[in-house]
Amino acid sequence: MKTVNTKSEVRKLVAAWREEGLSIGLVPTMGYLHEGHQSLISRAAKENDRVVVSVFVNPTQFAPNEDLQSYPRDLAADQIKAEAVGASLIFAPTPEEMYAPDFSTYIQTGNISKLLCGQTRPTHFQGVCSVVCKLFNIVTPDRAYFGQKDAQQMAVVKRMVRDLDMNLQIVGCPIIREEDGLAKSSRNTYLSPKERQAALVLSRSLREGRGMIENGETDGEKVLERIRSIIDSEPLARLDYAEMVSWDAIEVHHTIDQPVLVAIAVYIGNTRLIDNFIWED
Repeated sequence: MKTVNTKSEVRKLVAAWREEGLSIGLVPTMGYLHEGHQSLISRAAKENDRVVVSVFVNPTQFAPNEDLQSYPRDLAADQIKAEAVGASLIFAPTPEEMYAPDFSTYIQTGNISKLLCGQTRPTHFQGVCSVVCKLFNIVTPDRAYFGQKDAQQMAVVKRMVRDLDMNLQIVGCPIIREEDGLAKSSRNTYLSPKERQAALVLSRSLREGRGMIENGETDGEKVLERIRSIIDSEPLARLDYAEMVSWDAIEVHHTIDQPVLVAIAVYIGNTRLIDNFIWED
């Protein structure tokens, strides 16, 4: 496995792979890799001849008051974890490599990005789609792999690919959880031991909501009321949102008569965590 820092190096390697007739998978990440990222890389390795993992903490998807500077970084550990599950190449550019000083072109994502995380992070998906589009243009993958934990992100990227006629497949992969149910996230490292225990309220509330649907509940507002009440019962938790939307148009839909995404964002102390489930039965 190689690690490179420039777009020209990536393009040179990709050109050589293409000459050999090899397929390419891309796993875009912000680094600090964990088992969730590794599950994406492993699947990409099974479905492609070569796998590129981007490691880039993208400044354009962070608001001024967010954790850009403190976001965890450990490239040496990322290299070990990526290689262990089949990565061929890590692309770890600097912000200066990705963005010219006068960079001014962004992708607008429309209504699909207005709800859920878009409500409190209004420029987030503009930054996500712009950097993902750049990565697609640099790597030219056949497939790109995204985790369901960031379900809205996955839906937004799928829509971008469809709307802009990009020639690749977006592959969604399941949420990977800790043994006690907490969704794997690089931001889990921010949690104190007490906050880590409190964070279990996210997966617990979603299990309760899913159980209601499995038992025949079709009123989405009742499901959401139960989820919100469980989260509100945890003293260290502060709800950002708990919402049910159509999957994967991301429009408000509170009758469970079609595939829906039930998604939550919760502050545990100062740490914002997200989780969700998709109901398709």
